[in-house]
Amino acid sequence: MFIDVPTKNKQTATFGTSLYRIYSTSTEVFIIWLIGSILIVSILIAPFIMYHTRSIRRIAHAAGRFGRGLDAPGFEPTGSKEIREAAKSMITMKERLDRYNRTRTDMLNAVSHDLKAPLTRMRLAVETDTATNENMLRDIDRMTEMVNGYLAFARGETPEIEQATELPPMLTRIARDAASGKNIITNFPETPAQFYARPMALARAFSNIIENATRYANKNVKITEIDGPESVEIIIEDDGPGIPDERKKDALRPFVRLDDARRADTGGTGLGLSIAQTAIENHGGQMFLEDSELGGLKVRIVLPI
Repeated sequence: MFIDVPTKNKQTATFGTSLYRIYSTSTEVFIIWLIGSILIVSILIAPFIMYHTRSIRRIAHAAGRFGRGLDAPGFEPTGSKEIREAAKSMITMKERLDRYNRTRTDMLNAVSHDLKAPLTRMRLAVETDTATNENMLRDIDRMTEMVNGYLAFARGETPEIEQATELPPMLTRIARDAASGKNIITNFPETPAQFYARPMALARAFSNIIENATRYANKNVKITEIDGPESVEIIIEDDGPGIPDERKKDALRPFVRLDDARRADTGGTGLGLSIAQTAIENHGGQMFLEDSELGGLKVRIVLPI
């Protein structure tokens, strides 16, 4: 390639060179490599994108069915860790909603059944002129107990501001008030964990559990707190008759009394453990019913910090 350049003396200077010295092909090579890399990467990641997109579509489909009150057979968490966590959270939400609806249905059925019996007795007694003040007052007290139990259950869902909470002072106060002559054994850490919670709701939950323990215990009730890096575990156990394994799930249902498992002279409406479980789950925790080494029931509660 030759290039002519005019000079000052009106002559022409001619320069000769090869084409590769004045033209660079690196731009085309870079573009080709860039497009090739994009194509290769796209081919490699396309299956992963389709896999995760399918998982998200399955979650959306299951959420739509859950929203209409239907089940999603065969739905399982798949995809990346974040997508699986989202799916597990949705399944947990579905289970809580089902339990919420089932609890309300059981409660209404129990209230209807248990209120109908004393009302029928009172009506018959009045119509047959066999009513006595003692019988009438006993039926009224029973209905009042049922209504108070329902109100206590409803109050367990009242919004409350979270506060910094330490459990040992709360548990000690509740145990002292509910002792009823029973021996209360406590085992708390020297420096208990502090976390944010709704203290009134937690106090109501622990009060129901500890009162049950002192009511059914023969002599001893033991309360233990075990602090972990991410959770606090509270164990409340007694040396009473306990609950058979096949009846533990029923014990958490509202208005279900296990008189054959424990003693029939204890009264109650069967709401104590149900109220406690609702309050614990509202704090993101879990409650388990197990057998105690003392011989009775062990209630194990795990609360996140």
